[in-house]
Amino acid sequence: MGRIPRDNVRGPTTRRARAGDRRGPDLSRLEKALGHEFRDLRHLLRALTHSSYSHEESGDPDNEALEFLGDAALGFLVALALLQHFPGMDEGGLSKFKAFLVSRPNLAAAARRIDLGAFLRLGKTAEKGHGRTKDSLLADALEAVIASVLLDGGEEAARALASRLFGGQIEGLSREEVEKQDYKTGLQERMQAGGRPTPRYRVVATEGPAHSPMFRVSLEVDGRELARGRGRTKKEAEQRAARMALRILQGRDRSGPSTARGDR
Repeated sequence: MGRIPRDNVRGPTTRRARAGDRRGPDLSRLEKALGHEFRDLRHLLRALTHSSYSHEESGDPDNEALEFLGDAALGFLVALALLQHFPGMDEGGLSKFKAFLVSRPNLAAAARRIDLGAFLRLGKTAEKGHGRTKDSLLADALEAVIASVLLDGGEEAARALASRLFGGQIEGLSREEVEKQDYKTGLQERMQAGGRPTPRYRVVATEGPAHSPMFRVSLEVDGRELARGRGRTKKEAEQRAARMALRILQGRDRSGPSTARGDR
């Protein structure tokens, strides 16, 4: 999508989209939250268009290609910001910070801070499935929005948006606190330190409706189940299983073997 001068894109459709109409909220509010006024508002509209809306309502291009670009752009922008803020930190620490910042829960939280869910263009299926509040959908949409700013305003605009969204978090990052939240890495490092194999995660059950499944994961070490966890995504369930496994191992260190295996 090439850049088009603002005067050429503020025709009736674009003007209604920016000002708001019966089909959606005022996009100027979102532009203000992003700190970027679009030269070509079609970039933003595409970023907000979920595949369900494209298939069921309009036939407009959806945001999946922009998610792809936004994922790559965000990784670069966050890595650059971290290196500038923590010039003396080792690669392992920087990688953990980056993984935390670009994780689905953190992206979804950033999307909620700018009320991104209110602006999404969803089809009836996604709307009924509470898509405006789902972490996965919000995180994907935020990546698409970052890509839309990059396409519309270039790297400087995208860097300014990344700073607006995550700058405060970067300032307050603590390696200890981030490592506490990454239970899978913590468990793997503990296993390696003890000469034990890498834990394996296996989905043992999927429950609930298709639009909002609940996953149950078994964590196994040496072919034996150590813990279980459940969550709305496989990654969430794996993290909860790893957290339970760490608690079990810490309990064994203090008082001998434990038979607890987490939430079922």
